[in-house]
Amino acid sequence: MNKLRINSFSEYKKAYKESVDNPEAFWDQIAEQFVWKKKWDKTLEYDFSKPEFKWFQGGKLNITENVLDRHLQKNGNKTAIIWEPNNPFEETRIITYRQLHAKVCQFANVLKRNGVQKGDRVCIYMPMIPELAIAMLACARIGAVHSIVFAGFSSSAIASRINDAQCKLIVTANEVYRGDKPINLKAIVDEALKDCPSIQTCIVYRRAIEPTMMVGGRDRFWIDEMSKVDANCPATEMDAEDPLFILYTSGSTGKPKGMVHTTGGYLVQTAYSFENIFQMDKDDIYWCTADIGWITGHSYIIYGPLACGATTVMFEGVPSYPDFGRFWEIVEKLKVTHFYTAPTAIRSLAKESLDYVVKYDLSSLKVLGSVGEPINQEAWHWYNDYIGKGNCPIVDTWWQTETGSILISPLAGITSTRPTFATLPLPGVQPVLMDENGKEIETGAEKAEGRLAIKFPWPSMARTVYGDHQRYKDTYFSTFENAYFTGDGAYRDAMGYYRITGRVDDVVIVSGHNLGTAPIENAINEHEAVVESAVVGFPHDIKGNALYAYVILYDNFQPSEDLIKQIKEEVSKSIGAIAKPDKIQFVKGLPKTRSGKIMRRILRKIAAGESDFGDISTLLNPEIVRVIQEEKV
Repeated sequence: MNKLRINSFSEYKKAYKESVDNPEAFWDQIAEQFVWKKKWDKTLEYDFSKPEFKWFQGGKLNITENVLDRHLQKNGNKTAIIWEPNNPFEETRIITYRQLHAKVCQFANVLKRNGVQKGDRVCIYMPMIPELAIAMLACARIGAVHSIVFAGFSSSAIASRINDAQCKLIVTANEVYRGDKPINLKAIVDEALKDCPSIQTCIVYRRAIEPTMMVGGRDRFWIDEMSKVDANCPATEMDAEDPLFILYTSGSTGKPKGMVHTTGGYLVQTAYSFENIFQMDKDDIYWCTADIGWITGHSYIIYGPLACGATTVMFEGVPSYPDFGRFWEIVEKLKVTHFYTAPTAIRSLAKESLDYVVKYDLSSLKVLGSVGEPINQEAWHWYNDYIGKGNCPIVDTWWQTETGSILISPLAGITSTRPTFATLPLPGVQPVLMDENGKEIETGAEKAEGRLAIKFPWPSMARTVYGDHQRYKDTYFSTFENAYFTGDGAYRDAMGYYRITGRVDDVVIVSGHNLGTAPIENAINEHEAVVESAVVGFPHDIKGNALYAYVILYDNFQPSEDLIKQIKEEVSKSIGAIAKPDKIQFVKGLPKTRSGKIMRRILRKIAAGESDFGDISTLLNPEIVRVIQEEKV
């Protein structure tokens, strides 16, 4: 992959121009760096109106040969995965590429022995242990489609995803600890499977020594199944457009969308983006703190890093256990060079004493990354000053479950960064800003703000919503003609740098003025008392809509009328009096998805006095919803 490494800003500009002028030739040269069983006949065929996108048509490959087998000859003994357990006193596990390859092949044979064939769907509901990575890669090895469900979701959430995809087999673990809290995953799965007739087999990894209830004829232990097979499993030949995985993302209607990602294009672009954004050297240690249950974990813990032959860290625990220094203790211990986390984690750690940071040696760090939501200025500066010590470029990455890979981001050490800006699109990505009439706002010397769309296909894009192509079309391709609508608003400065301003459904029209909630939240967050905030609109007799702010304070500040006045003044000073919230409610927490996104849909309903929240069991903290509702101002 180093042949494709961009090493300077002039090289970036050259690559970007090539990718726009001749996209097919550009992606051809990248795809040629991988192992194909048969080369493709046609690089790209697409039709936005259907919508249908096909990359590397006729090409045959298996993604596991690209993330495992091709490294074995020269780098088989290199560490592929470093696993850090929840309990700091438990032993770290080091797994080489050769060992990972053998385990993947072995578990692939387990799947085959249990009746799984190419095209079958397999649900994986596991904690962040190496066996999760082994199971997903084993599916890919034999052409089964993995559907990973984050191991914090409820039994009803698992059941709905299994039934939507008609999964044949599920892989889980018995009991795990998240911090000091025990969670019986197997009991949750048992409850889910009462309503899942398609599941024939449940394979259980014994993460804990506790006795495990097993259902006769259906349930099998991982260790027993592994003892029955060898590690010889040739990779199944896949078409470039064959499905690799389904990953469910929350829909605004409440029904999850199963995004389908295919094999060839996804491999090519996740690897290319990882290589260029993170700029890793061969002995570097990379740690993305996400869970593999999310797209970030799929693309930038497993497929992207392993395709590039990197060493990737998997962490089972949480940033607050046994104390708020856990991330930094691991960075020091493993000599992590590249650290990729979410703004919500940065904000929660910035809230704590700096003593948790300064006692650890973070000098190994070279590059920091941010993912999941726009990072606010205060969090960016804390991250830069106290974690990077001003020496580490911060790659503020923008992308989505639907995009498969990062689309807009600085390249570490190459793109000049600026707080809160995702900066420039990667080569091969053609973003545009659309105005309210659906017209493209031309790129020029002027600043511009609008709705972010992508006007040309890219290889790693999701191809459909599983079983509901009409929903795929309606959600992403009906807003603008011949473009993918991201659902996000963005600001573009005179240099062409992009800053994501928040979801377009987070734009509130107050007295005829369109107000993006992200800048208002940033203004509120600038106040020294504020940890985090969320702003939504609610109906107002005079203005049409008014603004309602939910605000979390640092522990050493108390709610007061004076504080409300100060926060409103902060917003007025930063944006203007029109943007001042009508109501400010101080809260202990905000309803968030497991990936750290604030569920503004729920906050809007509370602000409007509604109480039909839909299924909130999949939230990180469902109990906070009722508390906020009861304390509504």
